This record gives sequence, C-alpha cells and structure tokens, in this order.
Amino acid sequence: MRSRINTVLRSSIAVKEQILNDERLLNEVEAAVSAIVSTFRKGGSVLFCGNGGSAADAQHLAAEFSGRFYYDRAPLNSEALHVNTSYLTAVGNDYSFDEVYARLVRAKGREGDVLVALSTSGNSGNILKAISAAHETGVLVIGMTGESGGKMKGSCDILLNVPSSDTPRIQEAHITLGHIICELTESSLFPR
Repeated sequence: MRSRINTVLRSSIAVKEQILNDERLLNEVEAAVSAIVSTFRKGGSVLFCGNGGSAADAQHLAAEFSGRFYYDRAPLNSEALHVNTSYLTAVGNDYSFDEVYARLVRAKGREGDVLVALSTSGNSGNILKAISAAHETGVLVIGMTGESGGKMKGSCDILLNVPSSDTPRIQEAHITLGHIICELTESSLFPR
C-alpha cells in the first residue's frame, strides 16, 4: 500500500513539475489571469462549467471569486452554471444534456465576460456547445483540459491543457492552476 501511495504522489508532483517547465502553458496561465482581471474590472462575470469532478472544480473556483480567496474583499461576480438542479434536470429532459450549459451561457453571458470550461478529455458535448454559445455572445473562453486538449483545443481563446492523460492528475492540476489564477486575480484587484 505504501508503495502505491508513493507512486501516486510522485505522479502528481511530476505533472506539476512539467507545468512548471512548460513556458507556453505558463504564458497561457498569465493570459487567463489578465483576461479575468480585465473582465472583473469592467464589471463583468466569470462563468464556470464542467461535468462530474470538473463540475466540483468549477463550483470550487467560482466560490473562490464570489466569496474570498486569501483575504476579505468585495465579492466578484462568478458562478458555476450547474448548481440549479431544477434547471439542469428540466433542460436535460426537455432538450438534451448537451444543451444545459449553452442555454445558460446565452442567458447570462455578456460580451466581455469569461467562460471557464473544464473537461479532462476536452470532448464533452455540453462543454463544446457552451463554448460555441460563448463565441456567439462575445464571451472569452478559457479551457482547462488534459494533454491533448481534445476537441476544445481549437475552440478556446486560452487553453490550459495539463500535460497528462490521467484524469485524477489532470483534475489536481486544474485546481492548482485555478488557485494560482484566483490568487493573482485577487491580489491584482485588491492589492494589500
């Protein structure tokens, strides 16, 4: 058992070391921070979407903006689009599950807002439709995926594709990168 624990921890560390040495990916993280800071400065919102563990990550990161990250400050307009279960089940039933995020992006997204779309594979149908809806409404798209980027690779304005094909390692890195983005956004908007 101890051997497996060590293997998993080393694997997680190795992915983060690859990110640390990936100049292109680090530049994309900086671009994501700049885009989000600009959106909040203009009074815009940052919307998040994902499925399963990525939905949990979306909700987690949205709460870091709308609540607080390191310190007390004004709330930032950020929301995970899956938290209304009545809406989710109605649209999933009446239209299709592929439409659940796209309809909310059309309803809530405004030109200059940001959509953060999380999908470890980069191939989730409802995420791809949300990205299309974002482009229709002038919403900038930050994608968070695994190594290949999947179908999201060509459709995101900014792509944070974690150098791994292992779902748990990708999700761990998404939270790490998300926390970095939250920290830098908070300190830019509310310097101490």
